[in-house]
Amino acid sequence: MHRSPEGPAPLPADVRAYLDELVRRTRAVCGPHLVSVLTVGSIALGDYRQGRSDIDVMVVVAPTLPGPALTGLAGALAHPALPCPATGLELVVHDRDAVGRPSGGAGYLLDLNTGPLLPNRASFDPARSPAFWYVLDRSIARQAGRPLFGAPAEQVIAAPADADLLAALRASVREHSDGEGHLADNRVLNGCRSVVFCRTGRWTAKRAAARDVSASEAGFRPVVEAALAGFERPRGAAVTLPRADVRAFLDWVRERVDATGSLRR
Repeated sequence: MHRSPEGPAPLPADVRAYLDELVRRTRAVCGPHLVSVLTVGSIALGDYRQGRSDIDVMVVVAPTLPGPALTGLAGALAHPALPCPATGLELVVHDRDAVGRPSGGAGYLLDLNTGPLLPNRASFDPARSPAFWYVLDRSIARQAGRPLFGAPAEQVIAAPADADLLAALRASVREHSDGEGHLADNRVLNGCRSVVFCRTGRWTAKRAAARDVSASEAGFRPVVEAALAGFERPRGAAVTLPRADVRAFLDWVRERVDATGSLRR
């Protein structure tokens, strides 16, 4: 697993306690059908930022899990029934048999978004969600997911095929180029992470990826450094970045992704 040079900062105590309670409630609802609970996203990559990062969790269950349990799990974990100490919780539940095969689809059983700065949303229909988010999350989980309960990620999650992963990266860049609903600094840092992944075949934390791009691409250094500085601020105090500079950078990111022939290193 990639770590930033200074190593990952310890998780705040309230986040650790929250994850413990999340696992306890998930086990209570899913019982023997629960296979794994994994952290993904910034926690898995060692770059969680209090006041900025979400808590990203992936749950893998056996296909024998009764359908009503998913509704029960959404209720048990929703904020404020379980108060989220981060900006929000993004939790996805997958069927073990489905997630154990390479796939370019969303393929979830439950997608739960909840928390102080996220609108409560519980989706049980993967056809209603853009697939690329879930393909990228499964790729990150396969490489870096931290087990909170049960089997490790590499035993239960299949790596997406190159073609599906490249398609997901392209879709992610398009999403962030449009900018709707995304902070400017996060759009830039996500672009940096996509570029470094295309170069190395490994997922890195956003800030580490941005430092790599800043060092290698002098022409984009000002916008990347501005994004890094902005990312240090809480989400509610985010600063704007020059729209033209952000768009030019993301156009360059899209070209780098399009030029990638293979992600296997």
